[in-house]
Amino acid sequence: MEQNTNYIFSPIEEELICYHKTTDTDLISPALPYHRHDAYEIYLFLGGNTYMYLEQSCYKLAPGDLMIISPSEMHRCVCIDNQLYERIGLNIKKPALERLSSHRSNLSSCFESHPFGQNNLTQLSQDQIVFYCELAEKLISCLSSEEYGQDLLAESYATQLLVFINALYQSSTYRSNNLIPELVSNTMTYIKEHLVESISSEQLEQEFHYSGKYISQQFRKHTGLTIRSYIVDQRISLAKSHLSTGKTVAEACEFSGFSDYANFIRSFKKIVGIPPGKYKANKHA
Repeated sequence: MEQNTNYIFSPIEEELICYHKTTDTDLISPALPYHRHDAYEIYLFLGGNTYMYLEQSCYKLAPGDLMIISPSEMHRCVCIDNQLYERIGLNIKKPALERLSSHRSNLSSCFESHPFGQNNLTQLSQDQIVFYCELAEKLISCLSSEEYGQDLLAESYATQLLVFINALYQSSTYRSNNLIPELVSNTMTYIKEHLVESISSEQLEQEFHYSGKYISQQFRKHTGLTIRSYIVDQRISLAKSHLSTGKTVAEACEFSGFSDYANFIRSFKKIVGIPPGKYKANKHA
């Protein structure tokens, strides 16, 4: 199987960031990588001809689509023409999310109440879009200001946005159309269920009754990833979980399906940005 990787770990430096961007570009390449953050992400789509890929789903976005993304969920956006691409993004790290929550109101519940990689998308009405944009602009202004009290106001606006989002997702019955073909989705599921085992083209052929070449072609066409790069990504994600719970680097390597220790170290550093030993030390500092 193919060996290239096209995904990245994209760390967020601040506890809380918010931005409103309009990108004027002839084409945002479909080769742009999948990524994960070390923060929760809230993404409001406002304009463009854009697809959102998230784990085993692909959505054709419409203005007002609101996406919530947990740190462990792999995702990317692809713009397919030169229309202006406009969105509002908010990233918040877990300590800040916990600080803004109360014993009655857990502001992370919208991220935790749905199955992994599913039901991440809902849609705002025009009035809700206006309300959300006004709050977000106030938050952006406060975050960029050094004036007295602006930090407190920023947390206030962030809290209002998060309360709105949580209430919205609690009541939402919106279900969007997943454009990922069943063969590709089932291949992803098979990989996750057999992640610590050896996975070959021949095994996929026997499981799905298509040629390995066809499965690989369809997988890459609809995800932008090679099967091998997806397997490596999922194994690194599992290794991170093991390291976070106290496993040694050698144990994380073994329990995540890597048969070659040197390859594990090299792949981990390439994707996460730091060696697994340092990642473990940071988690337990």
